[in-house]
Amino acid sequence: MKHGFNFGYFLSEGLHSIVSHGLMSFAAVSMIVACLIIMGSFSLLALNADQMLGQVEDDNEFLLYIDESYTDEQIHALTQQVRSLSNVASATFIPKEDAKDVFLEGRENEGLYANIPDTVFRDRISVHVVDLTLFRQTVDQAKALDGVANYRAEAELAEGFVTVRNASTALAGMLVAILAAVSLFIIANTIRLATFSRRNEIAIMKMCGATNGFVRWPFVFEGLILGLLGALVAFFLQWGIYTAAGQAMTDSGAIMLLANGIIPFSTLWLPILGVFLLAGTLIGALGSGFAIRRFLQV
Repeated sequence: MKHGFNFGYFLSEGLHSIVSHGLMSFAAVSMIVACLIIMGSFSLLALNADQMLGQVEDDNEFLLYIDESYTDEQIHALTQQVRSLSNVASATFIPKEDAKDVFLEGRENEGLYANIPDTVFRDRISVHVVDLTLFRQTVDQAKALDGVANYRAEAELAEGFVTVRNASTALAGMLVAILAAVSLFIIANTIRLATFSRRNEIAIMKMCGATNGFVRWPFVFEGLILGLLGALVAFFLQWGIYTAAGQAMTDSGAIMLLANGIIPFSTLWLPILGVFLLAGTLIGALGSGFAIRRFLQV
């Protein structure tokens, strides 16, 4: 007895099974929704944390203090040398007068600082790097240039930012992987419960000569449909939760922790929808495939 791949039949049987086992179908979709929202929330949190750390990295600089005997031409040449270093994103010359103004900002009314002479300050170059992991190496290259009398660099702080970023990325990846595995396990067992009530039907089909594929495909389609439904519901709920959380942070003032605010969902919705649809359908299909295996051994 041979059976070809009948898409219409398998889809019809999958839909019929979903309707016939409404409670179990609802439970399966609910589990997919819950797992996808948890994974999505952790991923969005990690994405925003990475942006926040990136902003902190951009603000991280080191200063090169210029030899006081240098002329304007020599200072210009030194600045160009610093800019030419491979890991330097920008190098800005700051004259001593501007450095004094920045230092006195907010302290204008404090008599202790009012009469500080310009000679206390030195001409300097403010340097930002491209890759923070090479921060210390870049500082070593820059401070070795002729004309650099001294420098100030918080290398330990920069390396700490790198460590935090790498740890947060690794933790988010680990949590997503664990949640994906747990989701697959839960969905497989949820669908297995629905399949258990049809074990006699499956056994009869097998004894009548139905192939494993012919028996399995309706369940796979059922899982695909449940996964698709769960993914769509999870996407819209995630959208609402993310928007509400962003608004709550804005109202509380916590949003000020991020210079540019949280990443707008409008810039993320397409990849999130794609990932949810892919994850939902894979979890549903694989879960169904795993659930039906034991019942095919007749």
